[in-house]
Amino acid sequence: MTTNFSIARLPRIEFGDGVIQKLPQLASQFGKTVLLVTGGNSFLESEYWHRLQKAMVEHGLTFYLCPISGEPSPDVIDSQVEVFAGKNIDVVIAIGGGSALDAGKAIAGLLRVGRSVMDYLEGVGPELPYEGPAVPLIAAPTTAGTGSEATKNAVLSRHGKDGFKKSFRDDRLVAEYAVLDPQLLASCPPALIAANGMDALTQLMESYVSLKANPFTDALAISGLHDVRDSLLAWYEQPVEDATSRAKMAYAALLSGITLAQCGLGSVHGLASPLGAFYPIPHGVVCGTLVAEATAVNIQAMRERQPDNPGLARYARLAEVLCGRSFVNHEQAWMALIDLLRDWSKRMQLPGLAGYGVGENDFDHIVAHCRSSSMKTNPIVLSNAEIKSILRTRL
Repeated sequence: MTTNFSIARLPRIEFGDGVIQKLPQLASQFGKTVLLVTGGNSFLESEYWHRLQKAMVEHGLTFYLCPISGEPSPDVIDSQVEVFAGKNIDVVIAIGGGSALDAGKAIAGLLRVGRSVMDYLEGVGPELPYEGPAVPLIAAPTTAGTGSEATKNAVLSRHGKDGFKKSFRDDRLVAEYAVLDPQLLASCPPALIAANGMDALTQLMESYVSLKANPFTDALAISGLHDVRDSLLAWYEQPVEDATSRAKMAYAALLSGITLAQCGLGSVHGLASPLGAFYPIPHGVVCGTLVAEATAVNIQAMRERQPDNPGLARYARLAEVLCGRSFVNHEQAWMALIDLLRDWSKRMQLPGLAGYGVGENDFDHIVAHCRSSSMKTNPIVLSNAEIKSILRTRL
């Protein structure tokens, strides 16, 4: 845990009920031609889409629509860039869940470049340095989980046994504006609230115990975790009525994106990469189903091999924040934290891995592909056997 740190570029942030109405005005700063990247259907079927169309016309904006269903693949990104590269796009507005924001981020980064995204993806291609320029991006999330509106990486997937889930990453991909309107989250169903909320929780926790954690990210992570503690279960149980919890989770998810972008993540997200590539498992489900057991394995590994690791005290602090009380000693705090995480996963019905086709025979293949950048900032290097034990417990 370092005290010397630097903070990378962040978007300008507009947060609050009704700020979606500012999108046309914000877009007008960059020009008159807009590319709207959205998810498959939910936003386009909402009242907000009809209002936004009208407002853009009133601001004299010309817009093209680019709906993308599911997690974006490199082929989808390249095909959409080919369609819109000649349209002289001045600004990209990405509205939707994390996948839509990642797609918008990647498209904005490629419209003026003339290369395939495969040229820039980490770990699967030539990994050329990104030369830019990127088209300005405005990101407006409609879910509370990934924090993609605040990060510089666009996560792209190719599914199957030989698939991958990798990032196109550069500071120039950071959105000019992150526009967070909690009202856009009102239609989220409980299963999506659970998966996305546990993703935000995991990102905040892993950022806090990351080897690159610093005082700046610590403050944001703790602030976000307070709101997760106070709002996630409440929103899950009353998804339509609970506007206060909805806003708190939008805030927590934003902070989770900021912290992960600044100091990295840990073992859960290391495993999420191959699991999300090889199997049809939503990212938030992976986080929600693994976070308790990954926390237990991390703590046990540090107690056995590195009893002076500062990560142990940090996990005790996480227990105090999430449980809302102090503890007699660290051992009591660690057990309370693990018990709470297991209880939340159970109460929000996060499924196991076996239901998505994962079996013990797959563990070697998964572990061989899990030691990505996220695993490198885990507070301790886990053995293959320890990583397999996380998977085995959550089959």
